[in-house]
Amino acid sequence: MTTTHTIDAANAPALGDIRAAGGEAVIRVRRSATERKDFAKYWLAIGTAFERGAIVDVINREVG
Repeated sequence: MTTTHTIDAANAPALGDIRAAGGEAVIRVRRSATERKDFAKYWLAIGTAFERGAIVDVINREVG
């Protein structure tokens, strides 16, 4: 079962959940996530998840 985590300016899962994500996870990072004061911590956690096999989808354009 695939788990999807979405990070944006207003919402984000716990850092530990991102760090623990692996091959069955998709992490979507929206452009607005860079506005978060804790974005650097999330970016490091995303790197850990990527190394563990998670798919990281950085969404540059917001449609809608």
